[in-house]
Amino acid sequence: MAYINHETVAKKLSVRRLKNNLWKNVFLLALLLALAALVILGYRMISQGTAYLNWEFLQNFSSRFPEKAGVHAALIGSIAMLAIVAPVSLFLGVGAAIYLEEYAKKNKFTQFIQMNISNLAGVPSIVFGLLGLTIFVRMLGMGKSILAAGLTMSLLILPVVIVAAQEAIRAVPDHLREASFGMGATKWQTIYKVVLPSAIPGILTGGILALSRAIGETAPLVVIGIPVIVQFLPTGILSEFTALPMLIFDWAKRPQEEFQYVAAAGILVLMILLIFMNSIAVWIRNKFQKRY
Repeated sequence: MAYINHETVAKKLSVRRLKNNLWKNVFLLALLLALAALVILGYRMISQGTAYLNWEFLQNFSSRFPEKAGVHAALIGSIAMLAIVAPVSLFLGVGAAIYLEEYAKKNKFTQFIQMNISNLAGVPSIVFGLLGLTIFVRMLGMGKSILAAGLTMSLLILPVVIVAAQEAIRAVPDHLREASFGMGATKWQTIYKVVLPSAIPGILTGGILALSRAIGETAPLVVIGIPVIVQFLPTGILSEFTALPMLIFDWAKRPQEEFQYVAAAGILVLMILLIFMNSIAVWIRNKFQKRY
C-alpha cells in the first residue's frame, strides 16, 4: 500500500483553490467591466435622450431643426426592411441548415461549404454592402429601395442564421429521429414533425440575434446609397426609404449639441424596438420548450 503524504496533498489542494479563486475573480472582473460599460452607455442615452423622446418625436419627419426632428419615416422604413429580411434570411438559412445536416453527405465538398459559411459570418458588413450595390441596385435595377436593402441585409445575416440553425438541429437527440423512423415516418416527416419543433428554440435565438444585427447596421445602407433625409413614407417594396441607423448616424455627426441629444433619443427608440423583438423570441422559445 502506497504511503500518502498528507502534507503534499494539502499543498496541492491549496494551490488548486488559489488558482480557482484567481480565475473566478478574473471572470467576475470581466463580467463587471461589461456590465459597467452597459450601465454607462444606458445612463448616457437615457439622460440625454429622454427629453426628446415623446409622441411628436415618433410622429415627426427628420428636420434641420433639432426640436422638430423625428424618426417617423426611419422607424417605418426599418420595420418595412425587417419585414423583408426576416422571411428571406430565415427561410433560406433554415433550409440550408436542414440540407447540410440532414441530407448532405459528409465529404470534403460539404466541409468546404461549411468552412466558407463560417468564414462569411465574420466578413465586414461593408463587403456585403458592395455586393448588394453591384447585384441588387445596379444589375437588377432595384435602386435605393426597401427590397434592395432588405436583400442586402439578408445576405449579411444569412451565414449567422445557417450556423445557428445547424447547431440547433445538431443538438436534437438522435433517439428522437430513430423513434420517428421506427414508427414508419419518412425523412421529411421526421424533420418536419420531430427535428424542427425541437430545434425551434435554438433557431429562434440565433435568428433574432441576427435580425438585431441587421436592423442596427449602417455601413451596407451607406454603400447602397440609402438617403438620410426622407419626408415621406414608403408605399411599396420598391420605394425609397431611410432607416433608424442612417438617421442616428446623420444626427450624431452634426456639430450642433442639440442633435447629440436627438441622436440619443433615436438610439432609445432603436433599443426599444430590439427589446420588443427579443421579447417575442423569448416568448416563442419558452412556449416550444414547454411542448418539446
